[in-house]
Amino acid sequence: MEAENLKELLVEELKDLYSAENQLVKALPKMAKAATSPELKKGFETHLEETRGHVARIEEMCKILEESPKGTKCKAMEGLVAEGKEIIDEHDDPETLDAGLICAAQKVEHYEIASYGTVRTWAELLDLKDVVELIDETLQEEKATNDKLTEVAEAINVSAMAE
Repeated sequence: MEAENLKELLVEELKDLYSAENQLVKALPKMAKAATSPELKKGFETHLEETRGHVARIEEMCKILEESPKGTKCKAMEGLVAEGKEIIDEHDDPETLDAGLICAAQKVEHYEIASYGTVRTWAELLDLKDVVELIDETLQEEKATNDKLTEVAEAINVSAMAE
């Protein structure tokens, strides 16, 4: 693959991630409102602030690349957000609802970890050091969020099973 084609692919994926992160900025407050566990609610609120930072980082990456971050709709995130909404709409039991919200949130995190990991590799191959640094920062936050969700899930899943 020629470097120019790889750079185009990188830009396409950054636009997709920009759409994904913006969709999350809208979805996370709804997830926080629906969560019954104070720890899960706080986790969603904290990740909302991080997600706003992810949007800003993608804008910065696109500025470095002299591209607009706009123009793509992330259909994968649209589907993941819809799944989260279904969980909120279909479950009344607090522990079951929280367990479902964690599942939905971890699906999102795994999608983001895969996507950011891929664009980081492409940026490394293209020797875009400033872009790599920005991606790394976001990737570490996404991994930390996933780890925190796993910790919270361990207690909530046991409670959900008891119900």
